[in-house]
Amino acid sequence: MAAAPVAFPALPSPSSFPSTSTRRRHNRALPPPPAAASPRELPQQQQRAASNTVERRRRREEEEQAEEFEKQRKEEVNRKIASRKALSIILRREATKAVLDKRVPGKGTRRLLPRTVLESLHDRVAALRWESALKVFELMRDQVWYRPYAGVYIKLITMLGKCKQPEKAHELFQAMLDEGCAPNLESYTALVSAYSRSGSFDRAFSLLDQMKATPGCRPDVQTYSILIKSCLHAYDFDRVKGLLEDMASAGIRPNTVTYNTLIDAHGKAGRYAEMESTLLEMLSENCKPDVWTMNSTLRAFGSSGQIETMESCYEKFQASGISPNIKTYNILLDSYGKAKMYEKMGAVMEYMQKYYYSWTIVTYNVVIDAFGRAGDLEQMEYIFRLMKSDRIKPNCVTLCSLIRAYGRADQVKKIETVLRIVENSDTALDIVFFNCLVDAYGRVGCLAEMWDVLSMMKIERIKPDKVTCTTMIKWFLVKGIDDHRVQYLRDLKDGRSTDNK
Repeated sequence: MAAAPVAFPALPSPSSFPSTSTRRRHNRALPPPPAAASPRELPQQQQRAASNTVERRRRREEEEQAEEFEKQRKEEVNRKIASRKALSIILRREATKAVLDKRVPGKGTRRLLPRTVLESLHDRVAALRWESALKVFELMRDQVWYRPYAGVYIKLITMLGKCKQPEKAHELFQAMLDEGCAPNLESYTALVSAYSRSGSFDRAFSLLDQMKATPGCRPDVQTYSILIKSCLHAYDFDRVKGLLEDMASAGIRPNTVTYNTLIDAHGKAGRYAEMESTLLEMLSENCKPDVWTMNSTLRAFGSSGQIETMESCYEKFQASGISPNIKTYNILLDSYGKAKMYEKMGAVMEYMQKYYYSWTIVTYNVVIDAFGRAGDLEQMEYIFRLMKSDRIKPNCVTLCSLIRAYGRADQVKKIETVLRIVENSDTALDIVFFNCLVDAYGRVGCLAEMWDVLSMMKIERIKPDKVTCTTMIKWFLVKGIDDHRVQYLRDLKDGRSTDNK
């Protein structure tokens, strides 16, 4: 059988090839090949090529640097222009705000800028400057653009409650009603909070009854929680019991905030049985505990020295899925420090360092106080230097811990060092600081310096209290001194009028 012929592809026709003349034109268009360099010329050509490459690279870098410099210059110019514009706007606003306190409502311009007035009002409310805030609010009410708004009234009433001005808060509440703003749950709750914060519980409970009779203003769990917190702050547990019964009859279930408030208050009052029963009730009501619940429980057991119970609760809370925060570790550190369990305290510190928990001022104060109580001044001073290197400003608690430790260790010069730190800082001093200073000077036997603390308190406009007088009298009597200074302190302690020493 004959083999099948192989099929070749068709060849292009002769006309499809370029002609000789066309090929010559194409050849003439091509550049001539470079002449072959001799062996002597080759290194020189390579050197020139390398030199050209370096030169081109240098020029390109110079151009890029010049462009980057010009770009930065333009950005800097634009930033300065924007900064000057922003500064001029801020200065104009601040100048306007500065004269707001000097204006009298009903007089002067009625066309102040709304934004400036509202910002000024917000700043004063946030700073709890209630007198200035009310003055600005009266100016705002006098403006042509003013329209009554319940939200502004509620913020002002809340501020007045924090400043213990319930009567002023009630006046604003009435003014809100007179301007046509209907009362609501939020405004009533703010007014109830204002009276309860000031301890006016009869008035607060009267408002609670008024809320129940007002449509759309029936008290909710937040209203009751605020009242419960105020009553617990005054250790009025009977009123709290009545409020909880009132909530149950109205079908209002306590939330996590309510239970946390109860647990924290019972723990601080040493009512551990009630605290545990509240926690069990919280769990039975399917109200999930949170980290605040854990911290309140740990603080209660830790501060009372029940370390094993505290550790057991810590493990149970963690097993239930609650993650500790920095406050949790501060509580553990404080509890271990007061119990003189320094090894466990060090373990907590190592754990915090391992898992990158940033120390707060509370952490530093707890550790400084623990080392000071233990008499380890070297470690205490090291932690204090570490605190300053972290740019955390010491407060009165820090300074009191240092002074107490130096007083116990009979380190008079170290106490003077702390006072120099106070002179070079703007730390706000309180009566606790001066009482610690009085006790430290008395402990080391520096009675003249202890007596001079009264002059320091006068400069700071802080009046001595019974603790101050009792401490100074004690150290005078310990040293066998019972002179006119002791009599002066007795009169001051009993509230009798005294002449200037």
